[in-house]
Amino acid sequence: MSKQAQEVSQGERFEFGANWASFLSVLSEERIAQARTSLGTMLQTDSLAGKTFLDIGSGSGLFSLAARRMGAKVISFDYDPQSVACTRELKRRYFPDDDGWTVEQGSVLDHAFLESLGQFDVVYSWGVLHHTGRMWAALDNVVSRVKRGGKLFIAIYNDQGGPSRRWLKLKQIYNAHHALRLPLSIYTLIRQWGVTALKGKFPSSWRNYKAQRGMSAWHDIVDWIGGLPFEVAKPEEIFDFYHARGFQLERLKTCGGGLGCNEYVFVKD
Repeated sequence: MSKQAQEVSQGERFEFGANWASFLSVLSEERIAQARTSLGTMLQTDSLAGKTFLDIGSGSGLFSLAARRMGAKVISFDYDPQSVACTRELKRRYFPDDDGWTVEQGSVLDHAFLESLGQFDVVYSWGVLHHTGRMWAALDNVVSRVKRGGKLFIAIYNDQGGPSRRWLKLKQIYNAHHALRLPLSIYTLIRQWGVTALKGKFPSSWRNYKAQRGMSAWHDIVDWIGGLPFEVAKPEEIFDFYHARGFQLERLKTCGGGLGCNEYVFVKD
């Protein structure tokens, strides 16, 4: 049994790939277009032609696909075998036999593996590094993968203090007790969408959720409540960490101090 499978069986790691495999059933051209738009907005460009793009923790493969459609030469990798399979399936569907997109299995904590990949114009890791079990080591490891003048685009869970610690407990319960997974997912749905429902905006906002990044609201809820390992950081901690390593913050999108991820785009000096 692999280390990843052992961690899943012991309730220490969520099966992200199984959730992404389900997401592929609802993937559409509209979702792909929204993913491309959100990527371009944060990177402040509508083209990645001539650029190299590393997708760390590619998950469903949606944003690797978006980057490839924007013209980038893409390398995608993930720790979870099912996530790797999802990314390879998207490559098969949209870019078969394309040598401009490579998909591999690997870990951001594996220095030798990272070194073998080279350096990139854009290093992208959305909502991934806080699920490694060693977030600060993962944040440090990506530094050397960015070319001088290149961009690092990451998203990291916001540190809410006490609420974040309580969410960690719920995630641990979710992964340890299969019978509680649906009730906890419903609880999370109510917590995240209750106010919207009370305002009478739930149906339309749920349907339009994909407009944010091309994602699925339900699959993101499952990812949130199940996501182990789980670590968080305050925006100033991430800023200070990368500033000390020769990066300048180019763009920041916060979750307003609440639940969710803060998004950062840094440029390497």
